[in-house]
Amino acid sequence: MEVIGLIAGLGCFPIEVARAAREGGTRVVAIGLHGLTEPSLADEVESFAWVHVGEVEPMMAHFREAGADTLVMAGKVPKTFLWERPDLVKPDARALKALAGLADRKDDSLLGVFASLLVEEGFSLLGQAELAPGLLAEVGILGSVEPGPEELADIEFGWPIAKAIGELDVGQTVVVRGKAVLALEAVEGTDAAVERGCALGEPGAIVVKVAKPAQDMRFDVPTIGLATVQALAKGGARALAVEAGKTVVLEREALLAEADRHGIAVVGMRDGRLDVGEGDR
Repeated sequence: MEVIGLIAGLGCFPIEVARAAREGGTRVVAIGLHGLTEPSLADEVESFAWVHVGEVEPMMAHFREAGADTLVMAGKVPKTFLWERPDLVKPDARALKALAGLADRKDDSLLGVFASLLVEEGFSLLGQAELAPGLLAEVGILGSVEPGPEELADIEFGWPIAKAIGELDVGQTVVVRGKAVLALEAVEGTDAAVERGCALGEPGAIVVKVAKPAQDMRFDVPTIGLATVQALAKGGARALAVEAGKTVVLEREALLAEADRHGIAVVGMRDGRLDVGEGDR
């Protein structure tokens, strides 16, 4: 039976990936990051070990000992963690050497050099949702609330803007109301950007979250969860549009129930269009 190594970051994403892999007959061993990973992940995998962010050598040693040469990363490592918890960031000599050649500290640059290091060491990296494809948003209306003409117009307006900041590797989310941009996501993350944008205008904003034009599905895949919808509800937002096939939806049942309760439309779109046809939902 195949053994997969799971590099687990923040939130419930790693837990959902581990469960889906196990249900599919795959053995999972995991590395948790101090200060980020949910401790309960240890109950979902065959073996589990803790490392600090930046400790590359002990992580690789754990996977080699377990016989896992195929890895998957799940769960974000927020860039803010690097300066908010410097006591938990302990790059070893291998990590420092890899980071020394970076021209910038963009997400793709940081994650790309880490992925290259693993590949050079003989590991292969799966796409983040490859073991759990059911987590990806499909095309169509995901909940019970349909977006109205105004929401759809704002989504159409916001989509290329979200794609543009994604191409710059700045963020993947834009908050719009009345074809005016209220907020662009940066280092603070989706939920904080939603709260900031919704606070700037009257209720009725829409939120668009997309994949980067050159999205590497091995890491930094767009992700929404219950907290995302709670941020929308708190700010009086009316709709959340995500890119179908490239956005992970966590806690789906609770997320959609919360969206329905607050009258928020949640839609999966392809190329900025909502084409709901047979087999798309």
